Amino acid sequence: MDRINIEKIQNDNNRLKFHLMPPKGWMNDPNGLCQLNGTYHVFFQYSPDDPKGGGDRGWGHYVSSDLINWRYVGMPVRPDNILDKDGSYSGSAFLKDGKMYIYYTGNVKEEGEHDYTYSGRQANTIMLISRDGYNFTKKQCVLDAKDYPDYYTCHIRDPKVWCQDGEYYMIQGGRLNGRKKAEFIDCQKQRNSGGLSDADKEKILRDNDDKGSVLIFESSDLIEWKICNEVTVGEDFGYMWECPDYFEVDGHKLLSLSPQGLPGLKYMYQNVYQSGHFDVKGEITGKAELENFREWDMGFDFYAPQTFEDESGRRIIIGWAGIGDIEYDNIPTIEEGWQHTLTVPRNITIQNGRVCQWPVKELEKLRDREVVISGDMTAELEGKTADIVVNNIADKEIKTLIYCGDKESGIQLSYKDNVLSMEFVGKKGMAIGRGRDIRQFPVERLDDMRILIDNSIVEVYINGGEYVMTTRYYMTEKNLGIVFESSSSDKSVFDNTKVWQMKNMEVQYE
Repeated sequence: MDRINIEKIQNDNNRLKFHLMPPKGWMNDPNGLCQLNGTYHVFFQYSPDDPKGGGDRGWGHYVSSDLINWRYVGMPVRPDNILDKDGSYSGSAFLKDGKMYIYYTGNVKEEGEHDYTYSGRQANTIMLISRDGYNFTKKQCVLDAKDYPDYYTCHIRDPKVWCQDGEYYMIQGGRLNGRKKAEFIDCQKQRNSGGLSDADKEKILRDNDDKGSVLIFESSDLIEWKICNEVTVGEDFGYMWECPDYFEVDGHKLLSLSPQGLPGLKYMYQNVYQSGHFDVKGEITGKAELENFREWDMGFDFYAPQTFEDESGRRIIIGWAGIGDIEYDNIPTIEEGWQHTLTVPRNITIQNGRVCQWPVKELEKLRDREVVISGDMTAELEGKTADIVVNNIADKEIKTLIYCGDKESGIQLSYKDNVLSMEFVGKKGMAIGRGRDIRQFPVERLDDMRILIDNSIVEVYINGGEYVMTTRYYMTEKNLGIVFESSSSDKSVFDNTKVWQMKNMEVQYE
């Protein structure tokens, strides 16, 4: 590792104190999340030599025993094989008999004139095995183009594996070729999955656009796989479904995915690409219906999340606090030689029938000095990290401004007329947001908020994590301030507000 480059990057004012970042270069999708023999493993898409994501892309690797003290242990997966020469793309980890099975997509671009959507791209599903989580076997291709239905485009990727009723299943994201949908429908009939109604099938045939779908494969030995099902929805719902993840929480069956191509609405799908979850009715491996898609995060920077179950039984989700093909940017960190971060680990629970996310309990160990809120309802911080809890809001209209130096500019969180907004305001607002402007959505009743601030990222948890908003921001001053306002001038709204400075989590680099 280039120590000079690392030392320069570590001194960047925008580096984070309790979020995982790339040591240098580019980070995106979390991969291979798991806990093996007490050790948490967080792999991630990594381009160490280019903060814009160019160059060789493989997997970086962090490990931890407690989710707050981490060690970077290198790049165990690199695009060094004919099976993945153009990128070791996203995938997952599956644990069995004390061993870690890694599955990922090996990207290969063929020579010649190709668009790499309908021709010229190979998506090989590659497997590695490790007994200790650090040393892996040679790469083995377990699925390739001949194993995928030919009515899909070249875009099939991001395997996630689980065990159900003694059988192993793998889900992958896909892009149905709009010109070959009749073949897909015929195949659905042959499997008698019942996933599409006749009306849905007629609509698909009328529509020549590509369509997002997931493919399900089954295996008895984790090596030999065959397709057993495909699941989509009848209405238009994007042209590609990335990063699928099937799991259950308290009996609720959920399909998480990142659809591309959803049209933006005023209060929904406000980012260029989305991430969310469907309720699954029936069996994902057989007859299944997808209902009630909800976004995981309503902020500017969230994509490609992955979940895992740890040894205590928690279902934990980590997302990429970034997104591709955006109009806004992260130039301040790119200029320093790095870009992007992961969200904090979040515990998924079901509360009153709703899927909720909440920072894992371990993060509370990083709370340090409690900050006193002054009479003018301002909290002055030393540095730019904080954990803020606002309880018993009781549906009142409020504003919370996160500022740095200038109390007229910053990130404003507001709740009015049952709409919650995150907006970059003031003369410096657009510079602080690097082009980010406003995200808003309806909240029937506001009861509480938790705000995690870490140098250049904010994560906001609303109503116990029923809603979440994540965004990057860039302020040049060293110290933050928080102003709490109520439209009724009733300061008692914030009587139960707590503000803590945050200690740094420890990260070691080898």
